[in-house]
Amino acid sequence: MTTRDDWRRVTRANPCPVCEKPDWCAVAADESAALCQRVESPKRVGDAGWLHRLREVALPPGPVRRVLRVAPEPAETPVRDWAEVADRYAAAVDPDRLVQLADDLGLTVGSLRRLRIGWADDHGAWAFPMAGPASEVRGVRLRFPSGAKLSIKGGKEGLFIPVGLDAPGEAARGGRLLVTEGPTDCAALLDLGFDAVGRPSCTGGTLALAELVRLREATEVVIVADADAPGRRGAESLAVVLVTIAPAVRIITPPDPVKDARAWKRAGATHQDVLQRIEAAPVRRLTLVTIASRRKGGR
Repeated sequence: MTTRDDWRRVTRANPCPVCEKPDWCAVAADESAALCQRVESPKRVGDAGWLHRLREVALPPGPVRRVLRVAPEPAETPVRDWAEVADRYAAAVDPDRLVQLADDLGLTVGSLRRLRIGWADDHGAWAFPMAGPASEVRGVRLRFPSGAKLSIKGGKEGLFIPVGLDAPGEAARGGRLLVTEGPTDCAALLDLGFDAVGRPSCTGGTLALAELVRLREATEVVIVADADAPGRRGAESLAVVLVTIAPAVRIITPPDPVKDARAWKRAGATHQDVLQRIEAAPVRRLTLVTIASRRKGGR
């Protein structure tokens, strides 16, 4: 049993082997462990700090003080290879069931395949990979037959990036990019002949989108917002960020009473209908106003 006498306070001459500070922390008398007040570990020992198991590194004799190295704590959960998970789900898709899903959603099999749809048999749900701006798969979104949606635990939020849009290069740079909420709205705009990417929600994926727009050097970004209050607020917040990157940003919503891009397509929207809506929307651009110019205008 360890007692208070088994521990010694760190000093300037013998600082903490974990955070390397000369105060607050303590080291076991046999130098097998440390209690650090600054660096967290899986085990907290009351107010004494976080417990770190140590392994001594032997150095040649001399004036140099002994150095202690922190033994790495075992990971609580292994890191998943999300690209492998997405590939496995994609290979498990039954073609006939996919045709039925596409019909139910009012989409084409082609657009769903471009979004790398899969079937997660272990969850009984359809699966869409979520990726970072460089197309690295970082998580998976599930869509259950009931329409309910959730992300698999352990993954990170990302974008729904269709094949053909996931490798920014000379041929892919520039042009107009449409941004939707979710993968099925993205699929609807792909079906209508637009370059599109889906964000995970009306407020999610902002930083990843900003980086994607920068990588692709998009000349115009069109945010296709859901026609409800949260969708419009999320679009406005995203536009504030994107105007600092893209030369032009627009926000559109489907015409009343249509709620979102997929419903718009099911209602009979064509490429030209969406294009007219885009061209009628005002362009958002970043405007810099200096103090001198404001004074010159008498304001």
